[in-house]
Parts: sequence; C-alpha cells; structure tokens
Amino acid sequence: MARLGLERTVVDSAVYDRTIARFRDTGVLLPTFGQLRNPATIPAAIRAVLPSIDPDSPHPLNLFRVHWFNDEKRSGLTEVPGYLELPSQLTGVKARIVLALGNRFPMINAHKVLPAYGCLVPRLVTGQFDPGRHRAVWPSTGNYCRGGVAISRILGCHGTAVLPENMSRERFDWLDKWVLDPADIVRTPGSESNVKEIYDTCAELDRDPGNIIFNQFCEFGNYLIHRSCTGAAMATLFRSLQKDRTGARLAAFVSASGSGGTLAAGDHLKKEFGSRIVAVEAAECPTLLENGFGEHNIQGIGDKHVPFIHNVMNTDVITAISDKYTDRLLVLFNSEAGRRYLVERQGVPAETVAALANLGLSSLCNMLAAIKTARYFDFGSDDVILSVATDGAAMYGSQLEKTIAQDFGGSFDAMAAAETWGMALAATTTDHLLEMTESDRRRVFNLGYFTWVEQQGVSLEEFMARSRQSFWDGLQEMVPAWDKMIGEFNQRSGAGTAFGL
Repeated sequence: MARLGLERTVVDSAVYDRTIARFRDTGVLLPTFGQLRNPATIPAAIRAVLPSIDPDSPHPLNLFRVHWFNDEKRSGLTEVPGYLELPSQLTGVKARIVLALGNRFPMINAHKVLPAYGCLVPRLVTGQFDPGRHRAVWPSTGNYCRGGVAISRILGCHGTAVLPENMSRERFDWLDKWVLDPADIVRTPGSESNVKEIYDTCAELDRDPGNIIFNQFCEFGNYLIHRSCTGAAMATLFRSLQKDRTGARLAAFVSASGSGGTLAAGDHLKKEFGSRIVAVEAAECPTLLENGFGEHNIQGIGDKHVPFIHNVMNTDVITAISDKYTDRLLVLFNSEAGRRYLVERQGVPAETVAALANLGLSSLCNMLAAIKTARYFDFGSDDVILSVATDGAAMYGSQLEKTIAQDFGGSFDAMAAAETWGMALAATTTDHLLEMTESDRRRVFNLGYFTWVEQQGVSLEEFMARSRQSFWDGLQEMVPAWDKMIGEFNQRSGAGTAFGL
C-alpha cells in the first residue's frame, strides 16, 4: 500500500535526512492536517503575519491558508467557511441548499489545492519523495494539477501538470505563470472525458524512477484530508445554519464523483449526522449510474471509471447532470441579460445573483444535483443539503464565450435567459437518479475491478478491503500519525524558529 500513500514510518532515512536539510535551508514550515482542519490552532505568530502575504503568491506561509476558513479577501480567518445559500426563488425547492465556496482557497482559487497538500506532504515526511531528485507528476482534468504545481513550487519540488489539451484556456494561462519550465505542462489528447489518456501518459512517465505519480484517484491522502478537513468544515457550517432554525436537519451531502476525494467529507457527515451521501456525474457519461460511457464538458469531475478512493459501499444516491445545463447556466448567471432576468422576472435577491459568480461548471453540477435530491426525497424547509463550489466562474470565461457562440448564436438576451431558466432550472426533475440498494452498491464497486486490478495492478486483496466500512474508518488513524511526523519534521528542520516555535 506504500504506492497509495499509506505509510506512517520513515521509508528511506537518507531521503528523509536530505529533505530535512533542504527545508532547513529554505525555512519552509509545514502545517499539520489538524491545523488545516481547525485554523484557529495555527500559531498566533503565523496568523499575525498572514494578512501581509499575497494569497496568490508562491509564499511558504500560504500553506497555512490551505483550508476552508479564509475570509472573502483571503487575508484573514472566519469562524464559519464562506458559503452561498440558494433561495427557493432560484432552486424551486423548500430545502436549504448551501454550497461552501472553494474559490477562497489560496493560489488556485479552488479547493483542490487541499488534496494536493494532503498527497505530497505525507510522502515528504516519510522519506518517499526526494525534492532534489524526484519530480511530482499531477494528473488531472481539473484543478488538482494546478494545486499540485502550486504546492510543489512552494515546497521546492519539481512539479509537472498532466491534463487534457482541450481544458479551459484559463487553466493553461495559470499554469504558464506557475511552472518553472513550459515542458512541465503535459497536454494529453481530448478533454474532460479522456481520463484513460491521462493514465496512459502517466504510465509512460512512471517508467522513469525519478517521476512520482500523485494519482488523485487512488491516493489515500486525498481521501483522508477531505474526510478530516472538508468534513469538519462542513460540520461547522451546518452547525452555524442550525442556529437560526433549531429543527434543521442535515439531509444530504452532494458532490460530483470526480476523484472521490471530496465525497470523503460525506463519510464524516454521515457518521456524525446520519446524512445521505449523493455522488454526481455527467448524464452524457453515466459510468456509475449505468456502467455507461461518453463525453461531456463538466470540467473537473472525471468519468469512465470508479475512483479507488471512492467509498462506494457508503454512497446512498447516484445522480447525473447534463453538461448542456451547466454550460448554459454559466451564461445565465454571468451575463448582464441573465442577471437582470433573475432579479426582475424571477425575484431572485440581487445579492444572491451577484454571488452566483462563485459557481464554476462543477459547482453548477453540484447545485443541480442538490435540487434533484431535494425533489426526489421531497425535503422540506428544515432539511439542509450541503455541497461545495469547487471553483468560480472566473476559471471559465473562455467557456462562457464558447457557449454563447455555439448555443445562442453569438448573443444572449432576455429571451435566451428565459429559455435557459425553463430548460436548466425550472424543468429540473428526478430523472437520472438512483437511490442505491446494496445490490446497486455492489455493482458499482465491482465495476472498479477492471480499472484497478486488471489495468493498474492493485492486488485483489487491497481492492476488496475497500468494501468494508471498517477499512475507511480505520484509515483515520493515519492522520494523527502523519501530524506527529510533520511536527517532528518541522522540529528537525528548525523552520519554526523564526516564529518562536
């Protein structure tokens, strides 16, 4: 299991010692998972300096901003994660649909920088990754590779992004500014639906022993940091929502399947509050729902396989959203004609409409899935559905232009806004939704065999162990073990002396 990131002891003492010496020279201090889970525990000396640090710079202290509790300016802390609650005028349902805002994370304005940290740092403190010799390879269809490049650069590691060539232009613009060498942007054929091509490229790169592949779909650091940090953040958010409605009930946590990492927060919430876990995918590629295939444009949610770190046997609902709806809602929510229509014709509060820019394509997918879930279970006004807005519309300006040109003939007016509202929101039903039985869970779980055992070389024993909830609960023992190792690493590097630590 070492190749999947599950080590709690030093594997190579020579690599470990070289890494400590390197961090001693650079003065980079590593936050623990516990500090990212509860930023109030970050040393006061560091919190005092953070407001003077540009949140979008490769400054080492920005590691202490890789959490859900940044304020709107990303300069200070909040007691509750930033969120957007969608009113019934917009959703058409009574349930409270609330999305935590991922664009408050530093450097990449997306929450995928959190799992990048959660995957790389355990390899550093166990002596599995040598910053002076290894290259960190970050395969992704969305924001994870950007997060990996950002974390790598801050930690003085050589980072390489692997992503499809047809992803949004804004992703590549960001990467151009952050990679140290243009060759560290590896473009694979296709777009969002071409995950296998990413795997094939990584298999070639993996032949070089100097390359370490941080495959988010099977890195347990991804699962663990989301269960620990994102899960706790969502719990804090829900408790704050309970304050103004004592009868509030956490009914469901909704997340696009993607790598399966964010869904781990649902494991935390289900154990604490008994809420359902809803996994979402594209209707154009219903792999979990129908063992299906296809192509779609909901950038960043992955497809055509079952992630190794997706706790399928704990998933309650699978639903699917069409990319034609997310593409068009992006235009409705981010155009002058669309915003005017929402306020004047549908009565959506102006402050809510202004905040809809916080929702990128996968965020819109989560929103629509939450609406479907509320309709299917007939949730009422005391029922809360939590989800995440992975990133904001700023990452999809080129996609907005493309949709206006292709779907609306080059212009978007009030008539187009009304049609989009009717098609993508008002007409949202409970189609493409499956409330999973034990048999359904087993079917989806078994589907993963063909990717992980037959293609990726995972042992059958490792594969089957994941069918038991005790396996996933037992993984949590890794977090305090890693935190202890991070603390020892910091002490030996002496990086905290500048802050009196």
